[in-house]
Amino acid sequence: MSNDSHGSAKGEAAMTLSPSGSASSQGSPLSPSTSSKPQELPEELVQAGWCKCWSKRENRPYYFNRFTNQSLWEMPVLGQHDVISDPLGLNAAPAVGGDGNLGNGQRKRRVSEEQAAGPNSFKRPKVEPTTPISPSTPGVKPWSSAPEDRQSQLATATTPSSAPTPYRPAIIYWDLDIQTNAVIRERPPAPHLPPHPEIELQRAQLVTKLRQHYHELCHQREGIDPPRESFNRWLLERKVIDKGHDPLLPSDCDPVISPSMFREIMNDIPIRLSRIKYKEEARKLLFKYAEAAKKMIDSRNASPDSRKVVKWNAEDTMNWLRRDHSASKEDYMDRLDHLRQQCGPHVTAVAKDSVEGICSKIFHISAEYSRRLRLAHLALLRDCNIPEVSEQAEVQDRLVYCYPVRLVLQSAPQPRVELHFENEIACLRFKGEMVKVNRGHFSKLELLYRYSCIDDPRFEKFLSRVWCLIKRYQVMFGSGVNEGTGLQGALPVSVFEALNKQFGVSFECFASPLNCYFKQFCSAFPDIDCFFGSRGPFLDFSTVSGSFEANPPFCEELMDAMVTHFEDLLERSSEPLSFIVFVPEWRDPVTPALSRMEGSRFLRQQLSVPAYEHEYRSGSQHICKREEMYYKAVHGTAVLFLQNAAGFTKWEPTAERLAELLSAYRTSSSRSSSLSSPGPSPVTPGDKDSTSKIPERTASTESAGSHDNNNNNSSSSPGCKITGV
Repeated sequence: MSNDSHGSAKGEAAMTLSPSGSASSQGSPLSPSTSSKPQELPEELVQAGWCKCWSKRENRPYYFNRFTNQSLWEMPVLGQHDVISDPLGLNAAPAVGGDGNLGNGQRKRRVSEEQAAGPNSFKRPKVEPTTPISPSTPGVKPWSSAPEDRQSQLATATTPSSAPTPYRPAIIYWDLDIQTNAVIRERPPAPHLPPHPEIELQRAQLVTKLRQHYHELCHQREGIDPPRESFNRWLLERKVIDKGHDPLLPSDCDPVISPSMFREIMNDIPIRLSRIKYKEEARKLLFKYAEAAKKMIDSRNASPDSRKVVKWNAEDTMNWLRRDHSASKEDYMDRLDHLRQQCGPHVTAVAKDSVEGICSKIFHISAEYSRRLRLAHLALLRDCNIPEVSEQAEVQDRLVYCYPVRLVLQSAPQPRVELHFENEIACLRFKGEMVKVNRGHFSKLELLYRYSCIDDPRFEKFLSRVWCLIKRYQVMFGSGVNEGTGLQGALPVSVFEALNKQFGVSFECFASPLNCYFKQFCSAFPDIDCFFGSRGPFLDFSTVSGSFEANPPFCEELMDAMVTHFEDLLERSSEPLSFIVFVPEWRDPVTPALSRMEGSRFLRQQLSVPAYEHEYRSGSQHICKREEMYYKAVHGTAVLFLQNAAGFTKWEPTAERLAELLSAYRTSSSRSSSLSSPGPSPVTPGDKDSTSKIPERTASTESAGSHDNNNNNSSSSPGCKITGV
């Protein structure tokens, strides 16, 4: 039983609309004078890209689609194949006994056919109802992954082009046929405000302004650039405790001062400590740190004792640099470590109030922006006569297979979003704002939408919701090169296949519609992701049984909250429940989340996958090049099996199963096109003093594989370690 197909019979029937309307040109050809006043096309056809043109050669009108370059003599029928209701042509029914290239059940006839047939002799091909691709019809696959299936027939010079065949990705990074084994208690519809491009565009503009405020405050108050990715991690860390209404901007958090943002800014004061490879770099960094610490203590309200300590140590360091020109890189690093130990507490004390002011101001601006967005959103719904629902619907207390989040409010009418394709890229534009996604992932979104959305069987809101989805993730992770990719990276396909085959995994605890492997997943934004299969944020997700994979964003506060939620779910359930967790193996010092899981009574097995011997799938996989899809992890990864007694009995991590999982890692890491992580290189023993511990660990997250504070023994081991518990 699967609740993925929980739409009503009426909803499923609406997905297989039969052709309607017979506005054809079966009568006598129109004269040119008649064509000067063309018949108005229905608004649905205009939005789908159709327009009415005149053929001088045939002396009659025809219909042309600027999106697909399709041309027809007869008026097109949206129920068969059009860009809006069926963007990929998955429901296009072939004409019986006709040419295999007939798109939309029709085609533009050749001149020879016109000469052989009278003006009233043309008959429309018979169209049979199609089978919808949905969980209710298992086994139906929309495409074959064979590369040769992607080749489409080219139109000749004398034959007008017909409708293109459905797009078939050459490589598929997901398997949406796997049914869920996750069981939950039935839940009421969520009260989230439904997404709308107008509101999403305002949110994007306000988040961009908030990023600019953060950049300006760091420059004006501390004279530094904002730590890379710190704003993105601030959003993640705040949403762990946020009780506000906006899906992205935090507005109701306690405490107001973000520990994550405070820690990362402090780590870059008085200067940012970069990684050191050469002796001269270490010498320059030591001099800059001493000079910056002395200047900072002179310009701030520091106590006399603090001034004395910092000035004496800074001057002593400068004198040593002038005297000793034969020191090694290790000597410079040891001296820098000593200087930081002596000056660090005093520098932190004088900067504390200023940094707290930055964190506080950013939060209060975010809360104000969140309030503005909610008022604008409610006003838009009121204009559409959609009242805000205050009472929660009642549901039966019963166990069901997990299904996507449903919204209690109906969506407002959606504005027009333009779609066109540039080679392998689908471009969606709304009010001049364009978002892009490759055609493979666009087809994936279409399938997820078909499986999960029950309020839009004709796909009338599909394009606007895809635009909102991509815009939301684009805004959250920023627009810098490789920015945010690590916060939504994914495991290799071979590892997912092994997890499903060996441990029955069918659900991802941290994913998005863009990077998920299964069609069952939890994600950050239930208001928009729910239309593409999301079960909501994992920290709000309560399950009774099932086998789950968890690869969280590498934010320490989020990982710690994740462990608390794991233990609570495992404690309360007596049904088979299993979580296979993938976290960075940071040991210097060990993260609270990793330490807690290693000491948990639910830990059944643990693996350690060394750095550079495994890889991740890019968080920007929906837009990046194929050769950039995978990259090596520069940190070790700990794989932990948290299971209750019933889950251990059903999905026990035996030696054979673990060997298959490790083999999948070796298969993926042998990929010749794998790239190194776009993040910084790992810290070697000689460089360990050039960076801080916890702050640097969170400040350098450029990719899922870019966390570099891994333990030395994990990166030096020849193979994966297995620890039985």
